[in-house]
Amino acid sequence: MDDSDLHNAFHDEAAVGENSILSVATPAYPLAFESLLSASPTSFASSSASSSRGIEAFTRKVTTTASHLAGHGGDSAGNPYHNAMGQVHKQLSRPVVQRRMFSMARTSPTDLVRSKFSTAEIQSRALSFLSDDMLQHIPEDENAYSLFQGFQATFPELTEDGKRHRRRASRGRKMIEESPGTANTPQHLHKLKKGRSTLMHELEMLSIRKNMASSEIREVDNKIANLTGMRRILLERLANLEQDEALLEHDIVDMENRIDVAQELVEEAESIAAATAPGARSDEDDLVTDQDIDEFMSKSVYEKIPSVSNTSRQKRHKTNRRKSMPVLHEHFNPGFGIREIKAHAEQIAALDFDVPFGTMVSASLDDTVKVWDLNAGRCIGLLEGHTASVRALQVEDNILVTGSADATVRLWDLSKAHYDPQGSRFGRDDEEDDGMAFENPDDQPVDPPEGSMADCPLFVLQSHVDEITALHLRGNTLVSGSSDKTLRQWDLEKGRCIQTLDVMWAAAQASASLGSGEGTWRQTSRQASGGADFVGALQVFESALACGTADGMVRLWDLRSGQVHRSLVGHTGPVTCLQFDDVHIVTGSLDRSIRIWDLRTGSIFDAYAYENPITSMMFDSRRIVSAACEDVVKVYDKTDSRQWDCGAGITESEDGRTPAVVDHVRIRDGYMVEGRRDGLIGVWAC
Repeated sequence: MDDSDLHNAFHDEAAVGENSILSVATPAYPLAFESLLSASPTSFASSSASSSRGIEAFTRKVTTTASHLAGHGGDSAGNPYHNAMGQVHKQLSRPVVQRRMFSMARTSPTDLVRSKFSTAEIQSRALSFLSDDMLQHIPEDENAYSLFQGFQATFPELTEDGKRHRRRASRGRKMIEESPGTANTPQHLHKLKKGRSTLMHELEMLSIRKNMASSEIREVDNKIANLTGMRRILLERLANLEQDEALLEHDIVDMENRIDVAQELVEEAESIAAATAPGARSDEDDLVTDQDIDEFMSKSVYEKIPSVSNTSRQKRHKTNRRKSMPVLHEHFNPGFGIREIKAHAEQIAALDFDVPFGTMVSASLDDTVKVWDLNAGRCIGLLEGHTASVRALQVEDNILVTGSADATVRLWDLSKAHYDPQGSRFGRDDEEDDGMAFENPDDQPVDPPEGSMADCPLFVLQSHVDEITALHLRGNTLVSGSSDKTLRQWDLEKGRCIQTLDVMWAAAQASASLGSGEGTWRQTSRQASGGADFVGALQVFESALACGTADGMVRLWDLRSGQVHRSLVGHTGPVTCLQFDDVHIVTGSLDRSIRIWDLRTGSIFDAYAYENPITSMMFDSRRIVSAACEDVVKVYDKTDSRQWDCGAGITESEDGRTPAVVDHVRIRDGYMVEGRRDGLIGVWAC
């Protein structure tokens, strides 16, 4: 076979597989070498002439194969690239792919990135986004630990469950590993070191958690301080608003008084015009007979003396109720001292007020009765009329009732005061100015202008023959108790007594009807120094009357029949104070106890004992306050069922001062007023 035949044969074999070059060249390549290796030296030596042609043919065959392989190897680097680019051009020539490429070219890179995100990932990135300004102005953190360290420290393995599990596991490992055979091995030493590293890590984590807790406490303290400052600002704002509200209400009352006066003037002018109209009287009316002269003379004498009904009708009291209620005291801490007033020179004998920051009336053993504005802390005026000291009084809206040792009961209309420290000057000239609006609270109290309360008296009730020790006004019903051992009910329309209740006679009647000593008069074992009041306290509601007397009895009267229908027996000393609501009646006595009775059954519901006699007591919706011959007021919180003290005895004891004993206390809606034996009056948030 010549060279051309071999070359043609090779190409014929190579043409078998067009898709793969190695599939043809690979079998031919080892075949040529196999024929070379299979030729032995003997065959080369014996037939050197004939083999020379074979070697040359083999050489040509190998050269042709190598050149063919080299030629295909050079094309293999370029053909795939050209084929790939050809495929790309084919794909790009499709209209669908072209539209996709054009839309991608018009899309911004941000939209391309966002299109690959899910909704949850977009929300997470939006919540965790920080602007460049925030990143540039990062506040300095005083915490020495990083966020990651804090996360590690709060890992669940350090919770209570993790601690218990770790302690149980460590105890189990300790029992297993502390065998005598493994104590001196390197493995045991390695385990001990590993355990020490673990404990040191936990100690470090606990230190981080402790530092975190301390930082949180400091943050809470800072927040509390900030909130306290904000609360103080809001309290000042609320006080200013209530001050403006009080001024506005005074202006409204002033305007209403002006309207009433103008209405009276208009009605008087109309009546005069109707009386003087021409033709109102005929000529026959001008003729005067002897009979008319007699009637005129008889009537003229008596018409000069006004009847009691006319007097009471002209002075009929008008009730002015506040249109808004103060709420500032509700935001003070319990026991906060709002104000202290230097009211009198001697002991406070009685006091009462209408509403928080409203009007207060105080009476003293110096025979003076003063009216105060609690909002401004100033005296409005003095009430003059009683010839002895006032022992009992009550303020109901703008109506004041006072009972004195001169055996008289007087009614006053406080809305007719000519002086108003809030700024109202109704009934006075605008040029008048007493300078009290610029009073310094630290100065001595300034006396109110003379005659400021001249128009306040309404009428006097005279029927008792001894000093008035207790009274109560409810609507148009007024009941008073006296040392003459009687209770009297008054008609405020006619200004006279309509019923007299004899306490001793009622006690005797109850004893005779019951056949026992339950309703009889009992001499108590405890008496106050100087003697106790016969009628210590009373309260009326419609036809029901409760009365506490010196024998320790609390009698419930029916004003319709004038009879006692129930007696509450329990106190061993004179009853000095009482108050009832729909269900219970609370009584205080000189036997050093306060008792709460159930009105439905007449039994004792609860009782509280104190170290000293009870001289005054009152309750509101939440608290029972009492004066127990101490320098503080005893407060019982019905909601929390706890006792605590409130008053100057707590605040002034820190300064080394000893305040006077509290004798009288009043409370309304958590606003408490107490009167002392040195003439001072304290106002507290309770």
